[in-house]
Formats: sequence, C-alpha cells, structure tokens
Amino acid sequence: MEIHFALDITAKLALIIGAGIGAQWLGWRLQWPAIVLMSVAGLILGPLSALTLGEPLIAPAQDFGEILRPAIALAVAVILFEGGLGLHFAEIRATSGAVLRLVLLGAPLGWLLGTGAAHYAAGLPWDISALLGGILVVTGPTVIIPLLRQAGLGSRPASVLKWEGIINDPLGAVFAVLIFEFMTLGDKISAHEGGQLAAILMLILAVTVGAVAGIAAGYLLALSFRRGWVPEYLKAPLMLVTVMVVYVLAESIAHETGLVAVTALGVTLANIRFAAIEELRRFKEGIAILLVSALFVTLTAGLTVQDFAAFDWRVLGFVAVMLFAVRPLVVWITTFGSELNWRETMLIGWIAPRGIVAVAVAGYFATELTAAGRADATALTTFVFAMVFATVLAHGFSIAPLARLLRLSHTGPEGLLLVGANPFTIALAKILGEVGTPVMLADKSWQNLRNARLEGIKVFHGEVLSESAEEKLDHTQINWLLSASSNEAYNALVCVEFAPELGRHKVFQLSVHNGPESDEHDIAFTIRGRTAMTRGRNYNSLIRDYWQGWRFHTIELGEDHDLESTLANLPKGAELVAECGPEGALALLGPSRPPKGGTGSVLVMFARGEAEKVQSPPSPS
Repeated sequence: MEIHFALDITAKLALIIGAGIGAQWLGWRLQWPAIVLMSVAGLILGPLSALTLGEPLIAPAQDFGEILRPAIALAVAVILFEGGLGLHFAEIRATSGAVLRLVLLGAPLGWLLGTGAAHYAAGLPWDISALLGGILVVTGPTVIIPLLRQAGLGSRPASVLKWEGIINDPLGAVFAVLIFEFMTLGDKISAHEGGQLAAILMLILAVTVGAVAGIAAGYLLALSFRRGWVPEYLKAPLMLVTVMVVYVLAESIAHETGLVAVTALGVTLANIRFAAIEELRRFKEGIAILLVSALFVTLTAGLTVQDFAAFDWRVLGFVAVMLFAVRPLVVWITTFGSELNWRETMLIGWIAPRGIVAVAVAGYFATELTAAGRADATALTTFVFAMVFATVLAHGFSIAPLARLLRLSHTGPEGLLLVGANPFTIALAKILGEVGTPVMLADKSWQNLRNARLEGIKVFHGEVLSESAEEKLDHTQINWLLSASSNEAYNALVCVEFAPELGRHKVFQLSVHNGPESDEHDIAFTIRGRTAMTRGRNYNSLIRDYWQGWRFHTIELGEDHDLESTLANLPKGAELVAECGPEGALALLGPSRPPKGGTGSVLVMFARGEAEKVQSPPSPS
C-alpha cells in the first residue's frame, strides 16, 4: 500500500535544512562524522522513502526543476569562497616541513596518481579521471578536525593532518576547476582545427579572467571596509552578496570561470590584513555549514536505485587503490627525510577522509557536464560518494585504535588552559596537576611564569591570541579554558576567541564585578566567558584572600561521602572551583554549573588554611 505525502516546496526546503543541521548536531553530540549522518538523512528522505512509501519525500530534480542547477552553483561558489578564506600564505610558510611537502609536492602527486587510478582501475576516460583525481585531493578539514579531537593525537601528527586538510581544501577545488574549465572549453572548440591548443589558450584566458575578477573584488571589498564606506552590520551580508555577484559577473564574461573567481576572492581576503576578517570568517563559516548541510542532503536524496546499482567491482577497486596504494605512496614519497618518524608517517599515510566539499563539487560538475552531453560524467557522483563513505567510515572508526597501537595518542584526562600567571592560577595549576588534570599556564610575561616553571607546571610563554599561538599551542590537549588575568576585558576577549573551538560552555573567566549582583557597567554576558566560581569573586578579591592564607583543597567523594552532605559542610566562604571525574573528566564550576558528584569524583575548593586533602564527612544514615 502506497502512502502519499503532500509536501509543498516550503515544507521540503525546511525538511532538507532541518535534516542537514540536525545531522550536524547529532554528529557533534555522538562524536560521529557528521557526513555519515547527513548521508543517512538524505537517503531516508530520498531513495529509502521511495522504497517504503512508494514515492520519495524529497526528489530534488522534480521538486525544484530548473532552479536546482543555479542554486547548487551558487551554494558551491559560497563553499569554495569559504574554503579560500582558510588559505593563508603566512600559515603555509609557518607550518612544518612535512606539511609543506604534502601540500606543494603531495597534492600534485596525489592528483596525478588519483587520475591514473581512476583511468586504469575504474576505466574512466582521461578527462573525467583527471577531474575525479583533482576533486579527491581534498582531505576534508570539516571531517578531519573532529577525528583528531576524538583520537587525541599527539601534536605533530595532528598538526600535519589538520593543516594538510585546511590548505588542500581550496587547492583540490582549484585543480578540479582547472580540469573542468579545460573540459567545457575543449568540448566547444574540439571540432575546429587546432582545437586542443585553442582549448589550452582559452583555459588560460578563462582562469586569468576569473582570478583577476576575484582579486580585484577582494581588494575593493577590503578597501571599502577599511575606509568606513560600509557600516559594521552590513559587512557580512555585503561579503555574501559580493561572492554571488562576482560569480555571476565572471560567468557572464567567460563561461565557467565563476568558481575560479570566488576562490581567488576568498584567498585574496584571507591574505589582506583588516580588522573585521575574523568576524566575517565566522559568519561565512556559519553560512557555509548551512549550505553544505542542505546541499549534501539534497545531493544524497537525489540518488536513485540505478545509482546504487553502479557500485560495482570498478568502484570497489578504485577505492581500494586510493586507500591502500595512492595515499600511502604520496605520504611516504613526500615526507621521506622529514621530521616525521615511521609511526607518524604510517598513521598519516592511512588517514585521509574526504568530506563534504568533495561531494558538493562533484555533484555540481556532474550536473553541468551531464547537461552538456557528457553522460559518463554521472560516474563522478558515484565514485566520490563511494570514496567519501569508505574513508569516513574506515578512518573515522580506525584512527583512535591505530593511534593507540602506534603510541601516538594522548588518551588521558581532559586538559585546562589557564590564561594569566599569578599566585592564584599557579596554585590552582599545581593542585589540579596533583589530581591528574593536565594544565597549561599561559602568560606574555616570562617573569610572571617564573614560579610556575619552578613548580614544574607546563607553561606557554606568549600571547594566546596571536597567530603564532595557533601553531605552537597543542589545541588537541585543551578541553577547558579559564582566563584569570587582572584585565577583565582581556579575559572576555580570550573567552570570545576560544569559544567557537571549545564551546561556550567550556570557556570561563573571573567575575567582572565586585558583588553578587550584576552591574549595568559590566561587560555584556554575550561577549564574555562564563563566570567561574561565584559572582563577585573577581581577581582582586582572590589575590587578597590568597595572601591572607587561603589555599586550594581537594575533597574526594566516595560511597560513604555523598555530594549533598559535602556541600552542606563546606567551610564558611569556601569556593568550589572545579570537579575532576574518576575517568579524567573535568568541569569548571560556576553560578549555573554545580558539581555533579559521584564516587571517585574530586572537588577542588578554595578556602582558608593550608592546602590539604579534605576527607568528606560521612553522609547521614
């Protein structure tokens, strides 16, 4: 019996966006690759619902008709622009030699080997093979970064994988765009004498036009921001509009040059220094996530039974060659003689998950080439989907055990970054270290860090907000942040900077006022971290109490000592600062974050008297 659902276009759009963002959230919650869950969502809305209900809930080609192709084109343009925003030339120069080799040598080599694998293992034509090889150079930073956090990799292999993914993201798109331009322009003039030479010249002209248009638009946009020609609240929307306008104008000047133009626009803005770039980058990242989620669900929902039937031995053979031959060979060749040891090289040679950008670009190119008469271009979607699923599943579920086997993971308790070296934070870092919590104390002053170094506390000398800290700080070992310097505005700035990475619920700062009640002159809670301990406990009061004899104490909870009785018997004025779980979990405590308790948990308390381990009173019988 068939069931028919009468969903209008508005409901279908809402369903696509809701399914995509819901899959992203569920992936974050379960610590699973979001791309897998978005794939499942798209399959449920598309081919699976067609099998069970008689008709698909979402049939993109039929539901959206002629608007589907331009909508996908604009979405891909925004995604490639956002990828270009992540390509900083200074960061490439600052990365390790292994990253430079993987980018400058590994990306072209991977393109060539991937092209050969697609032609000889999968039997695809050379031009389609080259396009597929370029698309699969992208290793997917949106996939690899969550995997690194999940595996707890050491700083060096994690840094190499992270920066390779970030830098290769736009490079792989550029490779694919170049081949796409050659194919589309070459097909148009292949009937004429000297067609290949003309195609190459037309390709050079098209790429030049697109690059010049993007660079010029980037400089003009940055100039308008610097000169104050655009109000702050319009900067982010204007950037989004500029991407679309540049894409359309480049397409009208030379067909299929729009993707080159928007990528050049993103790279230009990434390397021009102006104050608003970080805020604009976060806005664009949010827009890109929304578009990627909707686009991925749409492309997956558009798959048919015939598409799944195309998953034959050729697809499996191609995936196997890419996983077990191309990637390891590229890594071993390009990193030979670098600072990486054999264990790190082995791990990096295995881990290369392809992500959402590859699927989005492949779906767009397949649609355009099919419309231009290349029926064999539909293989792009099949092979890219197979590669994405295989790498995300294989690498996502193997990275942690492989890292442990190779002794490259830090599987331990959650870490804390303390910003601001002073007697209070040094004492806190010391006692947290005694209960097994990794702590790093950061300060710009080497003199302020002197006592911490004498106590054996791990320190970071430098500005945590600087560009160099992005590379030198081991972010994979930082789960929580407490900014406790004497400058309240600086504490708020640090929290705002780290909130997108750690989550706003994990960035804390000292109270910004002297009393328990808020003041209208305080820094707004929307641009600061969460309050540590209790309201009114600011820097001055903590330092004063420390010099008056207050110290940190630990309270271990057990079966006979429950949380309720412990809280009822706390010393007068005592402040609970943190809770350390029995399996390494950490929680900073605050006005709206009380301890959870449990056997084996340790409470860290700031109270009068010398530091000691306090035995919790027995719970009432």
